Amino acid sequence: METRSNHVLVGAVVLILLAVLAIFTVWIARLGGTASKEYDIFFKQSVDGLAKGSAVTFSGVPSGQVKDIALWRNDPQFVRVRISVNDDTPVLQGTTATISGVGFTGVSQVSLDGARKGAPSITCPDQPSPNDCPYGVPVIPTKQGGLGAILNSAPQLLERLSTLTERLTGLLSDRNQASIAGILENTNRLSDALADRGPEIAATLAQTRIAIQQAGDAAQQIGQLAQTTNGVLADDVKPAMQNLNKAIASAQQSADTLNAAIQDARPGLQAFSKQTIPEVGQLVRDLRVMSQSLSSVAEKVDQQGAGSLIGQQKLPDYKGK
Repeated sequence: METRSNHVLVGAVVLILLAVLAIFTVWIARLGGTASKEYDIFFKQSVDGLAKGSAVTFSGVPSGQVKDIALWRNDPQFVRVRISVNDDTPVLQGTTATISGVGFTGVSQVSLDGARKGAPSITCPDQPSPNDCPYGVPVIPTKQGGLGAILNSAPQLLERLSTLTERLTGLLSDRNQASIAGILENTNRLSDALADRGPEIAATLAQTRIAIQQAGDAAQQIGQLAQTTNGVLADDVKPAMQNLNKAIASAQQSADTLNAAIQDARPGLQAFSKQTIPEVGQLVRDLRVMSQSLSSVAEKVDQQGAGSLIGQQKLPDYKGK
């Protein structure tokens, strides 16, 4: 009975010591370890190669591990990945997460990068919305990495590759091959013809170069002529135009003066035309009659002498036979 009691006592003491040792070990581990923070990442892509315990790196530095992987119940297109990182990891505003492969082993890891100096840490707001912190921890936005881009674009790449293969097959049919061969043959003939006409082409190019040079000289001369013409217009034509304008102004002034004089002389001209001109006409007629009379008298004096003006003409004496 006493032996049995001793065994129970010894067993109880051993269990107490083991429990104390376990508690001490956990305490030591907590003292020696570092605190960690948890974040959620929602990937809209395949997470092949990622599993619980997979590494989490920040700019290539190991900083934590993956704690949980599950489909997001609100939207099955997304995969929720819960990660735990060291407390001193700078998960700040602007930090993004991607999935990257580790060598050629098929194992993947979560890569964080993009922290900016002075930016605030990613935290949950005081009143988080379902999109901010749906599971009570901050959410790190994603950025499509090289592996994710390849995996997401693989179907489109395969479809385009298939379409390209079909088009190449149709392009390389027997008929098209014959056409391509004809085109190549014509190209060879054209190349040979151009090679044979090389000297003529060179001469033509030389003449073209000379013609272009002459055209440039002619354009320069035309420019000089235009400058000279502008100078002549400025030096000679403009003063002449000014003198002509002055002459026109003077002529206009003279015409105005003449018009005024005519207006003033118009009453006298009307009286002259109505009274004086008829009287002058009558005077001219009288002078014409008087002139005729004087002509008759002069003729009579010439024929009969001055006595004819005093008496009558004496008849000759008649003598009988």
